[in-house]
Amino acid sequence: MECISVFDMLKISVGPSSSHTLGPWRAAQHFLRAVNAFHKIEDLTAVTINLYGSLSLTGKGHATDKAVILGLSAKDPETITSEELKQTLTQIEKEHQLYLGGTHKIEFNPNTHLVFKNKFLNYHPNGIRFIGVLKDRTEFIKTYYSIGGGFIIEKGEKKTVDVTTINQVFPYPIETGDDLLRHCNDTNMSVDLVVLTNERALRSDQQIDMKLNQVWETMLGAMYEGCHSQGVLPGGLNVKRRAFDLHTKLIGNHTYANPKEWIESIRKTEVKFKEILKWVSCFALSVNEVNAAMGRVVTAPTNGSAGVIPAVLMYYIVIENHKASFQKIKKFLLVAGEIGSIFKKGATISAALGGCQAEIGVSSAMAAAGLTAVTGGSPKQILTAAEIAMEHHLGLTCDPVGGLVQIPCIERNSMGAIKAINAATLAMETDVDSTKVSLDKVVATMWATSKDMNTNYKETSKGGLALSVGFSDC
Repeated sequence: MECISVFDMLKISVGPSSSHTLGPWRAAQHFLRAVNAFHKIEDLTAVTINLYGSLSLTGKGHATDKAVILGLSAKDPETITSEELKQTLTQIEKEHQLYLGGTHKIEFNPNTHLVFKNKFLNYHPNGIRFIGVLKDRTEFIKTYYSIGGGFIIEKGEKKTVDVTTINQVFPYPIETGDDLLRHCNDTNMSVDLVVLTNERALRSDQQIDMKLNQVWETMLGAMYEGCHSQGVLPGGLNVKRRAFDLHTKLIGNHTYANPKEWIESIRKTEVKFKEILKWVSCFALSVNEVNAAMGRVVTAPTNGSAGVIPAVLMYYIVIENHKASFQKIKKFLLVAGEIGSIFKKGATISAALGGCQAEIGVSSAMAAAGLTAVTGGSPKQILTAAEIAMEHHLGLTCDPVGGLVQIPCIERNSMGAIKAINAATLAMETDVDSTKVSLDKVVATMWATSKDMNTNYKETSKGGLALSVGFSDC
C-alpha cells in the first residue's frame, strides 16, 4: 500500500504548476541522484531533455523548461528566492552554461538541449526523458512521468518516487473513504486524529506541527502577497492582477504591518453578508495570481488549484471563527490532506489525465472536508461534504489559454472555494444516513469520467477556451 502523507499532498513549491513545474523539477533532481548512484555527475559531458505530451504542448506556458533547468542546477523549489530564480535562469540563457548539481559545469543551450516533442508516451501524458552523455560517450537515460501534485513515477516502476510504500507503515491504512470511516467507527476517533496517528508513524508531534505551520504560513504569505501586488501577470496574455483592487475596496481604511495583523484587521472590518463571497474570491485570486507569477505557494493538491484551501481556511478564520487557534488550522489541513490522498489513490489529481475536475474538483472536496471538520462535523458529514463538492465539479475540463495557468485557472479557484463552503454547509444540514452517493462512488465516477474525456480537454490547450480565446483576443 502506498502510504501518502499529508505533506505529500500539501507541498511548498513555486508556481505555476505542480505537474508541469514541480514534477519536472523533482525529476531533474532525481536524475542527478541516479547518475551519482551509478557514475559521478562529473562524468557527464552533456544532457538533453525531451518533453512529451502535455509537458510539451503546454510546457512553455507552465514553465516546465525553467523548472528542469533549476532542478539540474540543484535549486530547491521550497526555498529558492525569486531573485535567485531569475538570476540562475538569466545567467544560463546568457552564457549557455549550466552547473549540474550546482558544481559541475557543462555547455547547455535551452533552445537546443530542451526538446519539446509533440507526441505522447504510453504510460502517462506528462513524460520527460533525460539523456546524459558520459565521458566514454555512452548514454545514461532516465524517463519519468509527472502524475500530478508534484508526484513523479520512473519508467518501469509502479510506485511513486519519494513516497513511502512500506506495507502497513501506517497503523490505520486508508485507501478509500470507507476505510477512513471504518477506522473512525472502530476507534471512536475523529478523522483528524486518525490521520494524525498515521503521521506519527513518520515523524514526531513537534515535526508535524512545525511542518503544518510552514504550510499555513506559506498559504498566508501567498494570500498577503497577492492582495498587495499590482500589475500584469507574465506570459503574454496581459492578464491584470485583480486581487489588489478587490482587496483595497474591501479592507477600507484599516491598517496593519504584517500578515498576522492583516488577519486581525480583516476581522475588525465587520464583514457584511454581501461581502463574504467577495472576500473568499479575493483570497483565492490572490494565491493563484502569485502562482501564475512563479511565486511560492502550496500545492493543494496542485499548484493550479492552490488558492481553494487557503481561501476557505481564511474564510473560517476571519469570518466564521475569530478565535480560531492553530489547533483548528491543524485539524483543517490534516483532514483536507487525507481526502486529497483518497482521490489520488482512487482516481487522479493530474489535469493531464482527468481534466480540471482532478485539480479544482479535488481541492474543493479537500476544503469542504476541512471546513466541515473544524465546524464540528462528524466523520460521515466530512466525507459527505467532500462528495458534494466533487459531484458538482464532475466533467470540468482543463483548457488553459496559451498554455498558461491564468485563464480560466485563476477564477476557477474562487469558484472552487465558494462551492466548498456551500458543500460544507449542505453536509452539516444533511441526514447523512440517507445520502444516495458516497465519497467512494464519486471518486470512482470521477475516474471513469477522466477516462471518457476527450484528450484535447486534458491540459493540452487544444480544446475549449484555449481555442475560443487566443493571444490576439487578450
